[in-house]
Amino acid sequence: MPRLPYAADDSETADRMRARRGGTLTPLDRLLLHSPPVADGWNTLLGAIRTESTLPDDIRELVILRVAVINGAEYEWAAHEPLARRGGLGDEHLAVLRSAALRDGGDSGVLSPAQRAAAAYADSMTRDVEVPDPVFDALGEHFDQRQILELTATVGAYNLVSRFLVAMRLTPADRETTAPAAGAPAAEVRA
Repeated sequence: MPRLPYAADDSETADRMRARRGGTLTPLDRLLLHSPPVADGWNTLLGAIRTESTLPDDIRELVILRVAVINGAEYEWAAHEPLARRGGLGDEHLAVLRSAALRDGGDSGVLSPAQRAAAAYADSMTRDVEVPDPVFDALGEHFDQRQILELTATVGAYNLVSRFLVAMRLTPADRETTAPAAGAPAAEVRA
């Protein structure tokens, strides 16, 4: 159970969040709804990153999963592993992303050069904040300026997400709980 109870879900903000998510709210959404302005901003930012970015799906999901691993955000991993698989990442990719050796280039050739550059960037941004020039410069070999900006925003945003999830103690088990439609009783409904 998260550290705060789930907020009411009968607001215009909740409706906008439901629209982006195909009709349901996640437990994360239900926590964010304690502050409608924060929930609205979160929904807008993450919606843009998830659906309007020019990053290839495999790259976007790879860095999201890497951030989840580094920050210990299992809820984030559980939410994005299926998206990563749909984006083209397989079991070997996922095992590498969970590996501590990845930081030292230990991906055993599983990652493409673009994936390796993106993972190194996510590691530097997440662990060290300051990104060494060689790590940043390697991005230019695989991504245009817009994609580098979007990659930076994705890693930064999912550091926010993962740290929020960990602080609020949301776990993969909480993902089994979905919010009812607006106007329905506030009791949790099992998916």
